[in-house]
Amino acid sequence: MAEITEWPVERRNAEGRIIEILGNVGDVGLEILSIIKQNDLPLEFPPQVIEASKRVPKSIKQSELEGRRDLRDLPIVTVDGDDAKDLDDAVYVKQLGKDEFLLGVHIADVSYYVKENAVLDKEARERGTSVYLVDRVLPMLPERLSNGICSLNAGEDRLTMSCEMHIDRKGRILSYEIFPSVIHVRHRLSYRIVREILVNGDEELAQKYEDVVPMLKMMEELCLVLRKKRTTRGAIDFDLPEQKVILDEQGRPVEIVQRIRSIAESIIEEFMLAANETVARHMFNQKWPFIYRVHDLPNEEKMKDLAKLLANFNVKLKVSEETKPGEVQKALAEMAGKPEERLVSTVALRSLKQAVYQTENIGHFGLAAEYYTHFTSPIRRYPDLIVHRLLHEWVSDPAMKCQKKREAGTEP
Repeated sequence: MAEITEWPVERRNAEGRIIEILGNVGDVGLEILSIIKQNDLPLEFPPQVIEASKRVPKSIKQSELEGRRDLRDLPIVTVDGDDAKDLDDAVYVKQLGKDEFLLGVHIADVSYYVKENAVLDKEARERGTSVYLVDRVLPMLPERLSNGICSLNAGEDRLTMSCEMHIDRKGRILSYEIFPSVIHVRHRLSYRIVREILVNGDEELAQKYEDVVPMLKMMEELCLVLRKKRTTRGAIDFDLPEQKVILDEQGRPVEIVQRIRSIAESIIEEFMLAANETVARHMFNQKWPFIYRVHDLPNEEKMKDLAKLLANFNVKLKVSEETKPGEVQKALAEMAGKPEERLVSTVALRSLKQAVYQTENIGHFGLAAEYYTHFTSPIRRYPDLIVHRLLHEWVSDPAMKCQKKREAGTEP
C-alpha cells in the first residue's frame, strides 16, 4: 500500500511512500487481502464499536418479552448453507384445512439491539452491508451480534419480527399479520440436510429430524405453489450456475465446484420473497414512509439488442416502451436446453437495469411484483435494518399520531 506524495505531471512519474506491506507474492490469502485493500473495505471494527458490542447482553431477559407474541412452542427451523453463522431468517409452515397454509417468516430483530445513531448503528451505516469473500466474511455488525444474540441459533430464545401469511393453493395471500415476537429455533437445518431428506430420501436424516419432516414436506408443497404463482404473473428466473471455491485448511484453493440449487434453496427463496412482498404492500397501503427495493423498466434500446440476439435462434421478443417481464421470461424459456442458453441469459441479465433502494415505490420488474422490499436480512444489509425500524414505528403508532404532533409543534 502506498501513499501518493507527488502526483504525475508532464513527463515526471508519480512519487509516493510505502505505508503497508501486505505480504509476498504467493502468500496464502494475499489476493483476497489485496481485493479488500483495493476496495477500501474495513478489516477490523474500531475499539469503541467493540466496546459497544460488549455491552449488548448475550441472552434475553423476561422483561424484554413485553409486547411480543410468544412463538417459542412452534417447531420453527432455520435453513442455510452448511458454513453460515449469521442466521437472520427462520420459517414455519402449518396446514390450515385442506387447501390453505399458514406461513411464518421470522426475522432477527436487529433493530432492537442497534439503535439509531448509536455507535453500533453509525458503524453499520458506514459499512452498508456485510461483504462475503472466498475465505472470510467482513460483517456489518460485530461478531457478538451477527453470530450471537442477533443470530437465530438453534436452542436459544431470540427476538424477532414476524410476518405470518394465510395462503391458499393458488398462492394468494388471504390475510397476514406483522408483529414483534420471540422464537426458539427447534433445528438448525442446512440446504444439504433438507435436500437429502426431500429429494434423496435419506432415512437416517429423516429419523434424526422426524419431528419436522412432515413440515418440510408441506414447505416443499407451498414452495411449488408460490413458484407457480410467480411464474404465471411473469417473474423472470435467471437460473445461472454459481461456483464455490473450496479451500484447504491452509486457505489454499483446491477445487471449484458448482453450487447445487435444489428445492431446499427454492423453499427459502420463495418464502422470503412472499414476506418481502407482503411487508412492502402493507406499508404502501398504510401510506407510511418506507424503503422499497425497486427494479425499473429496462432500456428500450437494450431490449431491442436482446431481441436481435434472440432472433438468431428463431425466438421472438416483443419490445415496446413498457416491455413486460413475462415477455422476457417467455423468450428465455424458449432458449431452455439450447447450447446458447447461458449466453442469452447472461446478455438478458445485463440488458436489465440494476435493482436499487428508494422511498418511491415503482415496483420490481424482474420479479413482476407491484410491491417489494428487503425485510429479511437486517444482520447483513443496512436498508433491511431501517425497514425493521419503520415496522416498529408502525406497530407502536400506526396512525402516526406522534409524528403528526411533532410536525404541528404540539409535541417535542
